[in-house]
Amino acid sequence: MARLIATVGGVGYLRPAPGTWGSAVALPMAWLLHVLGGFPLLVIALIATFAKGWWATKEMTDGQSDHDPSEIVIDEVVGQWIALLPLSYAAWHRGLDILAMWPGWIAAFVLFRLFDIWKPLWIGKADRRGDALGVMLDDVIAGVFAAIGVLALAAFAHGVLM
Repeated sequence: MARLIATVGGVGYLRPAPGTWGSAVALPMAWLLHVLGGFPLLVIALIATFAKGWWATKEMTDGQSDHDPSEIVIDEVVGQWIALLPLSYAAWHRGLDILAMWPGWIAAFVLFRLFDIWKPLWIGKADRRGDALGVMLDDVIAGVFAAIGVLALAAFAHGVLM
């Protein structure tokens, strides 16, 4: 069960770039959660997936020298969902079709992958913890950075920052 959760049903075994595949599969999952229950359901799923992901990552890495094997991509799902939260909230709050904000989806994906790979500031610090919580937290923080970037780009695009 831990392997199924941590690899998101085997997506983590796709090559090349399993983290990117994990982020990509998170997009339709987030869309479905939003369509079924809006922003509240996405937040609930995010919290539950973080908890399950932390457990599954710990189970898969206990006793291993590699604390963050590339096939573990549940952390990318969590981080990508965080990056999409501003879009889900805006669509839910204003009664919009979330897919109408497609530029935000692209920004959320690209920014999350950028921060997850680059690992600046607290992202890298979380990654260096060397444990299952660090595996999850670096993507949580990358997702927060990406969400802030999505908000800034939306403000710029809609003339707020002009």
